[in-house]
Amino acid sequence: MAAVIAKIAVSAAVYSIDRPYSYLVPQRLEGKAVPGVRVTVPFGKGNRRSEGIVLSLQGESERDKLKQVEEVLDPEPVFTPEQIRLALWMRERFFCTFYEAARAMLPAGMWFTSGERRVGDKQQKFARLAIDSEDAAELARRKHLSAPRQEDILNFLSAVGEAAVADILEFTHAASTSLTALEKQGAVETFFREVYRRPVRAGLEEAEPITLTGEQTRAFEGLLKLMDAGKAAAALLYGVTGSGKTSVYIRLVQEALKRGKTALIMVPEIALTPQLVEIFSSHFGDGIAVLHSSLTLGERYDEWKRIKRGQVNVVIGTRSAVFAPLEDLGLVVIDEEQEHTYKSENSPRYHARDVAKFRCVRDNALLLLGSATPSVESMYAAKAGRYSLFTLENRYNAQPLPRVLIADMRQELRNGNGGAVSSLLYEELARNIENGEQSILFLNRRGASSLVMCGECGYTFECKNCSVSMTYHSVGQSLKCHYCGWSEPVPGQCPECGGKLKFVGVGTQKLEEELGELFPGVGIIRMDTDTVMRAGSHQKLLSKFKNQHVPILLGTQMVTKGLDFPDVTLAAVISADQSLYAGDFRAHERTFSLICQVVGRSGRGDKRGRAVLQTLTPENFVLKLAASQDYMGFYEQEIAVRALQEVPPIRDQMTVTVTGLDEGMVLRGCVYLGRRLRSAAGKDRLTVLGPAPAGVTKVNNRFRYKLTLQLENDRRTRDLVSGILREFSADSEWRKLTAFADADPLD
Repeated sequence: MAAVIAKIAVSAAVYSIDRPYSYLVPQRLEGKAVPGVRVTVPFGKGNRRSEGIVLSLQGESERDKLKQVEEVLDPEPVFTPEQIRLALWMRERFFCTFYEAARAMLPAGMWFTSGERRVGDKQQKFARLAIDSEDAAELARRKHLSAPRQEDILNFLSAVGEAAVADILEFTHAASTSLTALEKQGAVETFFREVYRRPVRAGLEEAEPITLTGEQTRAFEGLLKLMDAGKAAAALLYGVTGSGKTSVYIRLVQEALKRGKTALIMVPEIALTPQLVEIFSSHFGDGIAVLHSSLTLGERYDEWKRIKRGQVNVVIGTRSAVFAPLEDLGLVVIDEEQEHTYKSENSPRYHARDVAKFRCVRDNALLLLGSATPSVESMYAAKAGRYSLFTLENRYNAQPLPRVLIADMRQELRNGNGGAVSSLLYEELARNIENGEQSILFLNRRGASSLVMCGECGYTFECKNCSVSMTYHSVGQSLKCHYCGWSEPVPGQCPECGGKLKFVGVGTQKLEEELGELFPGVGIIRMDTDTVMRAGSHQKLLSKFKNQHVPILLGTQMVTKGLDFPDVTLAAVISADQSLYAGDFRAHERTFSLICQVVGRSGRGDKRGRAVLQTLTPENFVLKLAASQDYMGFYEQEIAVRALQEVPPIRDQMTVTVTGLDEGMVLRGCVYLGRRLRSAAGKDRLTVLGPAPAGVTKVNNRFRYKLTLQLENDRRTRDLVSGILREFSADSEWRKLTAFADADPLD
């Protein structure tokens, strides 16, 4: 009787040895170990039990030398042939293993156990890594023999990002003491969050049919023509804030469903999901599934099952929703397409836009990118004819864009005002409070003060694990590192000379305190990572702002986009310079987009809005163009600069990063890789810059240096880089280092 051989992608195979491995399928598992199911197999010299995915089956080969499949974990395939092809494409495109790519497609936790998922209490304790994924992987490796359950927890959180503590312990079979030990070591942090079994959709009134304006109708009809063309297409919908892009999305989804197709709607922030779900549910009822990281593992699993079983035809979610197992895709919408959150920072380092393109090509679907401030890359593609371009130039309520006022903070200092609120902003806030209108303030720095230093000797408090200054948090009177999570109390005096400490810079906590002093008794809601953890959810804070008509909402980036409150007539950027001089080539683009988004929160109702930009450099061209909401003027200047610099979208970029505990060895490893890559530069049109320290050189005691490659990001070049990385990883000289490539770095 002929033997059945399975080609299997094994989870334990690291990048340097990643390939399909052959295993013998025993007779008892024939018919069960089929392509798309997960299995357990022995792997390596020690035959350690490892999980794998069956890629294909073939006939008899040298069966005597093969190890056997031990167990089949799924009663039916969890991966379709199309998803296996997607994982193979991601493996080549994003420098990851096949298993890493495939794992990203499944709801978190499915790789640890099978069966139904338990849903926790509404108020649940969650945990997440307090260190970056590379450090977690290295720590997990060191825990392999001494503390295997801690290793399992670290691997689990590296894959999931964050999860309910109850789910972590269930899926890893670890005791709570293992998690507590990791928390004490500073590797894991815990917090409480309010959770719901399913996003609330019951009881919503059915929405009135959408009536499009003439401008919206022209865009809709052009996009519908592309969707009906019977082949893959990509389009950019560029519309000013408040122009009604969502209405166009809904009409396109309605038409896709009429044609028996499905639709995927993606948003960049969890904060935007509830509001969008409410809008879409009023049009499409319960035929919607929601996928994002604030759901518990059980909730995500249940939503994934509904999608896979064909009970859902519309999916709304954040980055990972791009893998939703929808069949017969007709439309993929990526709203606020310029946002960096669509790019994964952990392996696989994919961009949701690229995965969406692959899926649209396979299903002959329409990919629609929407934004008020499109990424320079997307507008460049539209100008070159690779995307179709549709424009909405007017707000749906026919109101003009907000009037923007500039507050020169240099003059404020000359006038003796060293606070975070300028006299201009104070007057505008007072006017809004008197008129019963609402205001949104944006400051992209949480905590109270960005720096604590001695006023006499200049001593500053730096994190013991990272090469960054610690941030002062007034709640708890503590210093915190926003990179590794290390925290310590603030001493009463300078530890070096005993001098008096000074608190420099402004964060959201200090801004809240200052506003409380300026406007006693006025309601203020602060929305940042700290308050969201404490209050339970974005939705609770936003509902309070809306329903209780709280006068002031202040926060970090989560208040800058997608929020639509008709009584907000004032928006303000507290420090418009903060991201402008960040030092990388996308700094201007990020600043312009942020300012336009903040300004766009104002005047979305019947009254015209105003916005205040506080800056130390009011003459900067980016701020002037953002104040006038002149996107095309900004684009023309920015693309000219990028052409001179030969950076994306003019020329592709890639980074190769080396990390390790010994800075000298990390630098030597990076130099070695640079030499190897430069040796291929002549024939492969590849320019190597560096090595250079990463933006933050040391994170959690691991040093980071990188090479920047300017190249043509094609299959030939990726194969070259991949081959050199595999060679480096297999070399015993560099066994204490980790090297990885990012094909589309955002910084």
